[in-house]
Formats: sequence, structure tokens, C-alpha cells
Amino acid sequence: MVTLQVSAQNQLRQLIEQIERLEEEKKALAGDIRDKYAEAKGLGFDVKVMRKIISLRKKSAADRQEEEAVLATYLHALGMVVEEVLPEREVMDAAE
Repeated sequence: MVTLQVSAQNQLRQLIEQIERLEEEKKALAGDIRDKYAEAKGLGFDVKVMRKIISLRKKSAADRQEEEAVLATYLHALGMVVEEVLPEREVMDAAE
């Protein structure tokens, strides 16, 4: 069996302990996030939509556009018609 030098053992122990602390912090943060979603749900917000918005905000505009284009292509291929979103002006004109 290979043994590590004392300094390497100490470094390893420190790294393991730091990772363990970070894992605990991550667990606590996950609980805080879960609580915020529960709060939002209690206020009547759609949590599924909120998660989607958060996911979209993490992406660049180009990545979002690419994802939307691929989604539209797949939906079209499956016969699930994608309606074009009308610009706001056209929607206002149609309402009149």
C-alpha cells in the first residue's frame, strides 16, 4: 500500500473537510431555494413557469433563440403547430 507524506495527508484532509463544509452549505441553500418556491406558490405564482424563467435568464439571447428554433422545428416535425407570436402593435390593432 502506498502511503502519503504527512504534508500530503494534511492537504488531503483539509480538502476533504472543505468539500464537506461546501456540501453542507449547498444543502442549506437548496433548502432556502425550496422555501422561496413554496412561498411563491403560496402567493399564487406558477412555480413551474418561474423555474423556466430562471433557466432562460441564465442563457444568452443567442442560446435562447437557438433553443426556440430547435423546439419549433421539433414541434413542427411532430405535427404540433407553432403559432407565430404577433408583435405587440399587431395585437393592439387586431383588438380594435
